[in-house]
Amino acid sequence: MAFTLADTQRPADVAIVKRGEPRPITKLNEDALGDKTLAKVEEVWLKSTHDQLPIQAWVAYPPGFDKSKKYPLVLEIHGGPVANYGPHFSAEVQLFAAQGSVVLYMNPRGSDSYGKEFAQTIHHNYPSHDFDDLMTGVDHLIGEGYIDKDRLFVTGGSGGGVLTAWTVGHTDRFAAAVVAKPVINWYSFVLTADFYPFFADYWFPGKPWEHMEHYMKRSPISYVGNVKTPTMLLTGEADYRTPISETEQYYQALKLQGVETAMVRIPDASHGITKRPSNLLNKVAYIQWWFDKHDPKK
Repeated sequence: MAFTLADTQRPADVAIVKRGEPRPITKLNEDALGDKTLAKVEEVWLKSTHDQLPIQAWVAYPPGFDKSKKYPLVLEIHGGPVANYGPHFSAEVQLFAAQGSVVLYMNPRGSDSYGKEFAQTIHHNYPSHDFDDLMTGVDHLIGEGYIDKDRLFVTGGSGGGVLTAWTVGHTDRFAAAVVAKPVINWYSFVLTADFYPFFADYWFPGKPWEHMEHYMKRSPISYVGNVKTPTMLLTGEADYRTPISETEQYYQALKLQGVETAMVRIPDASHGITKRPSNLLNKVAYIQWWFDKHDPKK
């Protein structure tokens, strides 16, 4: 039996089972990574401050990490929202860590692979207490003593973009945020996205005009008046899952509010921006630039 095997330090290699143990038989990325010091990744379990629900997370420490020093923190939020992170290789996480940040990535309620009940806690209730789960992780790392609480940054794409926009609408603790390929207004999203019958039938109790209050209560646009965090938006121009009109709405709302903002439009890119390697590098470079621009220590 042959299969692919990956971990936090390497993308997938081909492996076989020998005497009951997996054994990699390739080193496909050794030429690129063998001479580099990568971020070490640690698994942590936390209990949400909302209801003590167990939440799994991972922390990537920058090369040369010294727990007696203070580091900036990047909170990266996954999309889906019913999806998950895991102990896998992430070029994006490694690139952020290489710039000197501790990176926190979590599976808040609504993530999959923990059973139906855990995933369905956000049914008709998203975003909600998944925000509390994420803040539990941030507070935990600050409590460890090696995070500079004035250098907190947050980013996420798709469902993670929704939660990033939700976060800056509910707290001003972050120095900067990057909202990637988000939904900002569930009403307009259901009427412009590619899978609109699915979203209206399963993500919400009915059509937007029949449940306007419900749609708008869960829309980050409803809380834009609270935003003080410098917030950049980043979306592919050919994205049909979270159309760029969602990004344009939030950009213009932030401009009207006088919040520092920028909009990155990636030509010809669909929802899977990073399928093209150059777009992955561009995405991370833009995000890191925005964070550096608003880092109080830089």
